[in-house]
Parts: sequence; C-alpha cells; structure tokens
Amino acid sequence: MTAMEIEGKSVEEAIETACQHFNLSADQLKIDIVSHGSSGIFGIGTRKAKILVSPKESSDETPLKEAKSILENILSYIQIPTSVEATWFEDQIRLDISSNGSGLLIGKRGQTLHSLQYIVNKIYNRQASEKFHIIVDTENYRERRRKNLTEMALNLGNRAKKSGKPASSSPLSAYDRRIIHIALKDDRQVRTKSKGDGALRKVVVFPVKRENARKKQTTSPDSSAQPSSGSRER
Repeated sequence: MTAMEIEGKSVEEAIETACQHFNLSADQLKIDIVSHGSSGIFGIGTRKAKILVSPKESSDETPLKEAKSILENILSYIQIPTSVEATWFEDQIRLDISSNGSGLLIGKRGQTLHSLQYIVNKIYNRQASEKFHIIVDTENYRERRRKNLTEMALNLGNRAKKSGKPASSSPLSAYDRRIIHIALKDDRQVRTKSKGDGALRKVVVFPVKRENARKKQTTSPDSSAQPSSGSRER
C-alpha cells in the first residue's frame, strides 16, 4: 500500500491522526518521520511535523494457513477437485481457487463466490485474534467482473446523458451495484440510485442536466415549489 503523508503539530499528534485514519494501533503501522516540525520564534516560522504512514503487511503465515484451511474444508463438500492458494494482498488475505469447475464456484452473477467469501470471513474473524478481510476468487473472476461492470456503468451514463432520460441496469447484487456507483461517482453529469426490492436491485442512472433544469423552473418567480436535491444517491 502506498504510504500516506500526515501532518500534525507534533510527531505524536501526527501518529495519533494516522491511527484514527487507518483504525489501527501504532504497532500495526509502518511510520517514517519526514520532519519533526518546528515551533519557530514567537510563532513565526512554525512548521508542522510530517510522517509517512502505511499499514504493516503481516509476515505471519498463520492467518494465511487458517483462512486457507477454512475454505478448503468448505470446498471438500463440493464434488469437484480444487486447490487453494493463500497470499497477502496489501493488508488483506487473498484466497485463489484453482478448479476445472470454476463456473460452478462462481455461480450466476458471482453469487456463489460472494457467498463463499462471506462465510469464510464470518468463520475466520469470529475465531481469529487479529481480524483481516478475506477475498475469495477463482480464475481472476472479480477483476474481469469489475471491468465488465465499469464498462456497463459508463454505457449507462452515456445513454442517460444523450437521451436526457434515466437508464437502468439489470438486477444486480449489492457488490455489483457498488461497482456501478463507484464508476460514476466523479461524473457530475449523472447521479446514481439503487431501486427495487430484495437482494437483487437495479441501479438507475439519472442525467443531472434534467434535474438542474427542473431546479431552475421551480425557483422561478412564478413557482412556489421548493428546489429538488441534485445530490448523488447511493
């Protein structure tokens, strides 16, 4: 993980800020002091303390072995040959499944893979003294799915902007919807909102230009209506 530069009135204050930002103790952080800062003379020439901070990558193999064992135990009930490789990915545990039945492990829209990841995380973090987020993947599915959903999001955004009308995705899982929201969060010409009932809801992409036109209309002297919100919804 790329180190983050954090400032404070003192090194101690900067470290405390870093702990709050990463939600980790100082012992779990790699800290390099860039500058101790200076109080200056009569308040003139004051310089803040600066540190470079990143979470430590654990070299302990025990978490990897425990997470791998949990997933292997679950997979033992599936009648297909599998092998699991456990590695560190930044400050997370990554479990990659190799199998000739990856389609069965992925499931429709990745639902089986998401369920495996959810169960492994629940079991591991319930019994582990040090908690980690665990990613379960096979055949690099998650990255391929992310790229496909990002492309879908951009297409929906372009369709909404060109037509001036909302554009909807197909029903998606919460994980997939989040990727759509993230892909469009910096596009100020559209806003996104999840709609529908149940686990599989749709993402609707609204053109902001139409909303702005409505705002102008409602704020005209001939209208007493209150302006609607044009903020991005999740």
